[in-house]
Amino acid sequence: MSDARLEKEIWINQLMENFYPDSSFLNYVKDFSTLVDNNAINMAEVGVDPKVLINNTTYPIKVVQRVDKLIRIELDVFETENTLVRRPVAIEYSYDQLESVLMGHRNVLRARTAEKAAHAFAPQEDADFTPVITTTGNIVGARKRITIEDILLLKERFDDMNVPQEGRYLVLNPKHLSDLILFDVKAFKDLTDIVNGQPKRFAGFSILQTSITPKYNATTKGKVDFDAAPASTDTFCSFAFQGGEVMKADGEVFMYANENDPQERGTIVGFDKRFIALPIRGKGVGAIVSSVAS
Repeated sequence: MSDARLEKEIWINQLMENFYPDSSFLNYVKDFSTLVDNNAINMAEVGVDPKVLINNTTYPIKVVQRVDKLIRIELDVFETENTLVRRPVAIEYSYDQLESVLMGHRNVLRARTAEKAAHAFAPQEDADFTPVITTTGNIVGARKRITIEDILLLKERFDDMNVPQEGRYLVLNPKHLSDLILFDVKAFKDLTDIVNGQPKRFAGFSILQTSITPKYNATTKGKVDFDAAPASTDTFCSFAFQGGEVMKADGEVFMYANENDPQERGTIVGFDKRFIALPIRGKGVGAIVSSVAS
């Protein structure tokens, strides 16, 4: 194992290469990475927009000061457990095991950051600007399938709150995608394909897919806390967002390495990554929650 293999800058660049695959919903949100300073974002919560007067006859026109609220957002810390590659074992392998280790760390960091982002984007509960609706289809097992009508209802809720038509995304749980395919194989079998770098559209949404959608309480329809212990009341969802209403930010990536450790007779590596993903204004996000069959 040459020293070049453990050049940290090279490893970190490789770790971040293609960190967001074409199919990742995180490719379609605002990227605030350039705003990160010391692994935090300093930004302002925009105040109330001005009213528009039509055929006004009263002067002087009222002056209203816009008050922006300063916000500091600390990026979350994602740490991988250390991996030990023993020298005798590495020599025996015909491929570069350290490269394989790097891929493993990248994959788990990619999965956990996306899981945290999906949870953040899904609404906490049903409200005027954060619709959470329940599925109404035929019963399969202990749940009701998603239907076209459910997706159209979510579209109507987005329409009602004047969410821009452009940049709407619906991230389907694979079980919900299966429901749609069973309903109409010809119409929906390729629904989540990426064509020329863009997802296909249905009912005004660009359609994506992930298996790491958040859990909801099937009784209260409230979102379950991230990493909460599984409960019998848990159910899953598909979630939606408008790309201008949600954000991600990448911060520092740091590599820890102890090369040729004399006690372990090998090399130990691990990574830290700073990352955050959040709704920007608490609107323009929604979810379709699988309801429990009664």
